[in-house]
Amino acid sequence: MSEPPQHEPDPSGTPDGDAGTDEFDQIVSAETDRDPDLAVIEAGSRTLRTQAGPPQGDQVPARPADPEVDRALREVEADLATRWGETKLDPSVERIEALLDILGSPQRAYPSIHITGTNGKTSTARMIESLLGAFELRTGRYTSPHVQSVTERISLDGAPISAERFVDTYRDIKPYIEMVDARQEYRLSFFEVLTAMAFAAFADAPVDIAVVEVGMGGTWDATNVIDGSVAVVTPIALDHTDRLGTTPEQIAVEKAGIIKKDATAVLAQQPVDAASVLLRRAVEVDATVAREGLEFGVLSREVAVGGQLLTLRGLGGEYPEVFLPLHGAHQAHNAAVALAAVEAFFGIGSQHARTLDLDTVRRAFASVTSPGRLEVVRRSPTVVLDAAHNPAGAQATAAAVTEAFGFSRLVGVVGASGDKDVRGFLEAFEPIFAEVVVTRNSSHRAMDVDALAQVAVEVFGADRVQVEPRLDDALEAAITLAEEEGEFAGAGVLVTGSVITVGEARLLLGKG
Repeated sequence: MSEPPQHEPDPSGTPDGDAGTDEFDQIVSAETDRDPDLAVIEAGSRTLRTQAGPPQGDQVPARPADPEVDRALREVEADLATRWGETKLDPSVERIEALLDILGSPQRAYPSIHITGTNGKTSTARMIESLLGAFELRTGRYTSPHVQSVTERISLDGAPISAERFVDTYRDIKPYIEMVDARQEYRLSFFEVLTAMAFAAFADAPVDIAVVEVGMGGTWDATNVIDGSVAVVTPIALDHTDRLGTTPEQIAVEKAGIIKKDATAVLAQQPVDAASVLLRRAVEVDATVAREGLEFGVLSREVAVGGQLLTLRGLGGEYPEVFLPLHGAHQAHNAAVALAAVEAFFGIGSQHARTLDLDTVRRAFASVTSPGRLEVVRRSPTVVLDAAHNPAGAQATAAAVTEAFGFSRLVGVVGASGDKDVRGFLEAFEPIFAEVVVTRNSSHRAMDVDALAQVAVEVFGADRVQVEPRLDDALEAAITLAEEEGEFAGAGVLVTGSVITVGEARLLLGKG
């Protein structure tokens, strides 16, 4: 494991092993979903707990101002669009391995932290990136999907790579892509090509560490050609059930594939059946395990202006008064997972019995951004964007909106994908939406607006549903409804249902 290159804490300042014990016991007792039978599995696994980034602006790039660069980027985007989309999969890493082998295995040029799960992956990746950057490591981050620009998916030092660099990277590896295409039964997919581009860009930079989010699942995901020394699993819930399975246990089988031999598995709180699968995998590959609610967690959180104030329990001790400029209990839990992942990368809990430098950790979390995740893009009335797209995500968002904003009246704008559990999604928002405007985004995956309206009427009743097929009209209708209460009445608008819907609304509302 690596150690933080800077800001080494004084060993004499390490919290006593019993400090915060009473508070941490509350985390354990609060984890009501745990099953005593898991003890049998845990007996065979090692667990990890010691006994004793630069500021970021709007991380969504606009189109290039230079017409020639914009033209080149559009050509690359058009070329990528001819390939299999991200929802069409062939369960194999053979093609990506063949391409990377020709490229000289760039993914082996740096250590990696690998992230899977159902919800919270991108926010957790951004937090990990910010923490590593604060400790003066050069980072590469690969996440998906993008909010507005495909270049967002590949970041260096906390910022998306430039359009010029994106184009150059594609052009550099295009001849090798075509070589692999010619030899394989199926051409490389859109996601496989982007994955290879990310790994190549990171090696070229070069980075000290890569933070890599899976596209879907784990075992057969194109990113699963790396050997992440730390494997992170955010909360598992039902999503992509037609491809990954219809229960958390089945989905966990696929996601557990990123846990490699002798790695450290950092596990967010999970449903019992999913936790069983993940722990069995850890035993099989002799991985060390750190579990939220046992080895680390959130000791306390309180709402603050612009976010929340946290006390986190890490693998090495307590981190009090950490400001996180993101809303919701789910983001607090993402922060705990991110902190534990970075501690594990630095060897805390296995090699070092101490905490990371507190001031550095505070500075890193205070700089975190996560566009499209309860992001306020307008005032009077307040318009909030959130990329929730499944029932579990919707429940977390609904709770966070209620806690952080306290709207007197909230109007929803929903544009969902047709392959999602739309009924479950809408039911999660029914208690907090006074009205809902259903619409669609420009994606071919978008749910037909009339079909969406039919489900919405069944959930909300006809009087609370308005249909606007165009997203711009839907935004205008929702803002008008919110304004009916008057300028100072506290009404708001929440745009949600898909990352694509949020990205397009962001552009329409003047962001990026």
